[in-house]
Amino acid sequence: MTAHGASREAFAAARERLDALTDSTSVDAARLADELAAVTALLDREVSLRRVLTDPAQAGEAKAELVQRLLAGQVSGTTADLVAGTVRSRWSQPRDLVDALEELASIADLTAAEKAGTLDDVEDELFRFGRIVSSNTELRAALTDRKATAAAKTELLNRLLGGRAKATTERLVTRLVTAARGRSLETGLESLSTLAAERRDRAVAVVTSAVPLSDTQKQRLGAALAKLYGRRMHLNLDVDPAVVGGMRVQVGDEVINGSVADRVEDAGRRLAS
Repeated sequence: MTAHGASREAFAAARERLDALTDSTSVDAARLADELAAVTALLDREVSLRRVLTDPAQAGEAKAELVQRLLAGQVSGTTADLVAGTVRSRWSQPRDLVDALEELASIADLTAAEKAGTLDDVEDELFRFGRIVSSNTELRAALTDRKATAAAKTELLNRLLGGRAKATTERLVTRLVTAARGRSLETGLESLSTLAAERRDRAVAVVTSAVPLSDTQKQRLGAALAKLYGRRMHLNLDVDPAVVGGMRVQVGDEVINGSVADRVEDAGRRLAS
């Protein structure tokens, strides 16, 4: 989540509360994720409500009580308490609250995957799905069609992912597709991949090579990038024959390019200048 000032502090506090909850073995993180997603959808629809819940002129306790009344019987007490605690904080703008709840839902789902020992699989599946979408214009059009119903998109995703991907992956992708909230599909998938990596305090490196890397090459590359960036790295691997004689590595906005093709292009640009 990109936020500034009061919203950044509010989100940090909400994240701490979520982590404390999901550390407990008695809390169903997947259910918590679904319920937080439902609250996100509610506040995304109800503009006036989210304005009331982020109004700095209103007392935090009064806003928390309003949330408890609204959510009573609709979600678990754990979820209602978490949302109530979140609206007690000060938010820079109403949309920041909705963005925060949406991210908390994703984090809760990823926590469920971590507890189940499937987080690495989810990371890889999110990356693979993103690559499939980017290479298939018809699929991307179907998943981003504003005229298509959420039910139709969910059915399509179930055909694509049902039984082939982890339940967490399917839930995350389905929520992203059916409630994009103005983001591109690619941006949303990238954000989810980053959140997944952060669960293990890792950064994500997208590695494109001309041929598949061996296990030894993966280990060496991961170690080199970890040393360079001072963090453990999760490698998302892709193969593109157009990358001649080397590889392309992207970490965040930074690109480390060692391909022969790009070196040739760079030399050509120098000659032309």
